Amino acid sequence: MTPSYYQTPTAHRDRWMISYMDVLTILLIFFVAIAAQSLSRLKEKPAAAPPRITASQPSVTPAATPQNVTAARQTLLRAEESLQQHGLDLRLETRGLVISLPQAILFASGEDRVNRQAMPIIACIADVLRDIPNQVSLVGHADSIPIHNRHFKSNWDLSTARSLKILELLSRQYGIAESRLYLASYGPYHPSGPNDTPEGRARNRRVEIVILEDTAQ
Repeated sequence: MTPSYYQTPTAHRDRWMISYMDVLTILLIFFVAIAAQSLSRLKEKPAAAPPRITASQPSVTPAATPQNVTAARQTLLRAEESLQQHGLDLRLETRGLVISLPQAILFASGEDRVNRQAMPIIACIADVLRDIPNQVSLVGHADSIPIHNRHFKSNWDLSTARSLKILELLSRQYGIAESRLYLASYGPYHPSGPNDTPEGRARNRRVEIVILEDTAQ
């Protein structure tokens, strides 16, 4: 057995290590507590909402509603129904209701004076126009054969004079307001049929009364 004065005092030498480990444990617990507290604060703080980007919208003029378009078209349909019983040449187009009156009914060849036989037809059309507020375009047409007489120098002059005569008749004799009436002429350049046959040229010599979808102001 070794005497006590030869033994190494290990217990007293290692006692400081126990205290050092205790300090490290306390520091670890301290830092863990701080980290947990910081994490809980981050969870409680609401996240900032991302900025909203609003695109500027161009101003748009409201278009005509389907109800308004339908009402305008219904007016033309009623006018067409009223005129069909008179056996007129009618076409419903995008511009409006087209009433095509041949020159053979309205005028003598090369003249712009309305035939007396055409008056009942004009009167029927005027009755329909009187009951609706629509604007009306009077369009003169001619065939491709040049004309030159003491009254007219060209087909332009003739077709314009004929549409003007219808305008004067509607406004002066049948009371259609002139503010509703428009005058136009295409001469020979908007044919309805071929100009190389007598039948086609007869179709091209005409005045169109176009009841437009637009109403008078």
